[in-house]
Amino acid sequence: MTTVPAMVLAQRGLPSLWLMAVTVLGGALTAGGANAINCYIDRDIDAVMQRTRSRPLVRRAVTPARALAFALLLEAAGVLLLALFATPLAAALALSATLFYVFVYTLWLKRRSAQNIVIGGAAGAVPPLVGWAAVTGEVGWPAVVMFAIVFFWTPAHFWALALKYRDDYARAGVPMGPVVWGTARTTRGILAYTLITVAVAFALLLTGAVGLVYALAAAACGALFVRYALRLRRQATSGAAMRLFAYSIVYLFLLFAAMVADQAARSLGGVAL
Repeated sequence: MTTVPAMVLAQRGLPSLWLMAVTVLGGALTAGGANAINCYIDRDIDAVMQRTRSRPLVRRAVTPARALAFALLLEAAGVLLLALFATPLAAALALSATLFYVFVYTLWLKRRSAQNIVIGGAAGAVPPLVGWAAVTGEVGWPAVVMFAIVFFWTPAHFWALALKYRDDYARAGVPMGPVVWGTARTTRGILAYTLITVAVAFALLLTGAVGLVYALAAAACGALFVRYALRLRRQATSGAAMRLFAYSIVYLFLLFAAMVADQAARSLGGVAL
């Protein structure tokens, strides 16, 4: 969702299907490896939380040793695929995301700080950098802005989910925002990060990588995102939180799809819109 649009902007058109497939597969393997390592490390609290009790390690469908071996195999395969068939920088960035996710988020921040998802969310913002690097062998400013969009989007997205599962996190002793701050401060934080995300999305226009089609989509999608955040601020119910959570995913998809649509319009029109 965030890798391919970055590749399209970097190419200023459609990259080869082979390169897109390799990059998406390599990214999926490294992300899968990171998530499997997370399940290995957090299997103790996963057993306590209702939301995660059905995970394979908790159900003992797989042994911890085999789960870790599987995770490392996925990671190695993904990095190798990117290094051989995309670019070494793309491989290094994908690996860095895993290392950050495992060591900074899972092992350090998750059980110690209410800012865990704010800082740790940087790992999930790396795919646009990977996509750009796969095409160009470097990281351009548009990719940095795309990274920033996902980075600032993450707290609003995840805190909405954490509001619904606050009791789960409290029972597991994980200091997610709603557990530490309460509902009122969390909904204020969600609104603040939503506004920042919408503002940063417009910063992509300053790079010259996108034009009018993207601007219109960013305005429309951003306005609806803010509306959901304001509604949650006024009515802090689980239903409102999950509606924002669901729309936050739609927002990110539509925003990045608009980047592709904008590039297509530029190509068809022959001039920058």
